[in-house]
Amino acid sequence: MRKKGKNTLGDKNYNSYTEEFDEIIKAEDLENIEELTRLRKNLDQQLLQLKNFISKLANKLQRKLLAKQNRSWNFDLEEGLLDTSKLPRIIMDPYNSLSFKKEKDIEFKDTLVTILIDNSGSMRGKPISVAAICADILSRTLERCAVKVEILGFTTKHWKGGSSREKWMKNDKPNLPGRLNDLRHIIYKSADTPWRQAKNNMGLMLKEGLLKENIDGEALKWAYNKMNRRKEERKILMVISDGAPVDDSTLSTNTSDYLESNLKKTVKWIENKTDIELLAIGIGHDVTRYYNQAVKITDVQDLGDVMINQLTDLFVEKNRKTIH
Repeated sequence: MRKKGKNTLGDKNYNSYTEEFDEIIKAEDLENIEELTRLRKNLDQQLLQLKNFISKLANKLQRKLLAKQNRSWNFDLEEGLLDTSKLPRIIMDPYNSLSFKKEKDIEFKDTLVTILIDNSGSMRGKPISVAAICADILSRTLERCAVKVEILGFTTKHWKGGSSREKWMKNDKPNLPGRLNDLRHIIYKSADTPWRQAKNNMGLMLKEGLLKENIDGEALKWAYNKMNRRKEERKILMVISDGAPVDDSTLSTNTSDYLESNLKKTVKWIENKTDIELLAIGIGHDVTRYYNQAVKITDVQDLGDVMINQLTDLFVEKNRKTIH
């Protein structure tokens, strides 16, 4: 029996054969602390080669973001930071009281950035390292600017369909079953967890055997639904991927464009029907055929320009929908 997917989000023709084997799991529940620590050290060694570059990048991005915040102050207060510009007045006339200032609330504080990373087998090696490093830098830097960051990953639990396919076979293989694999959606860092507490989780992306198939459309729906429940006024979804959605089990039993069509419809729905700002970074592949706002990088060294230009452009103006 075919089961209709719960979250069609603009694509009524998309189904999942079954969702009973799907999994949403925290990174720390997929691996023990010792292994996560070892994998993080591995990631840190890769970061070490880029230490100066990353430090400059983080500082530059932070400076740009803070500059966009249009800092403003309330003056002549009775408490807060001492307003040193008024000190000469007090020195000249000791009867003048000390003056204090406080910074007004800044716009960024009500912002959520979700980074959704393709954890597919084709990302193995350099691409997944680039993605993990990208998430790490973004998370640390944006946190310094009081922006909430969540980091999510998507793959499948098995190659070749797993338990979903076994169930389908036992049920006499009905035609066009829909998505036919067991999803695995991973939470590397939740929006309310500080980077320091979640940093070991990033190393999990380097784990041998973790990266399998990629069903992008449903991963976007998952990320969207998570973001939609959050109270932040401003929401930015950044997808890091290396190309088309692929799941052999699903594609061998449905139309050849089944997953690609669903991704396009889901992206279009999020871009046109929601307030979430969607940006994609293609690693080694051009993903502009799926996303209106997309850039391609081939190396970590390209990451600096992409992150600084694209992210600071997003922060120029609230509700801005175009990127140059």
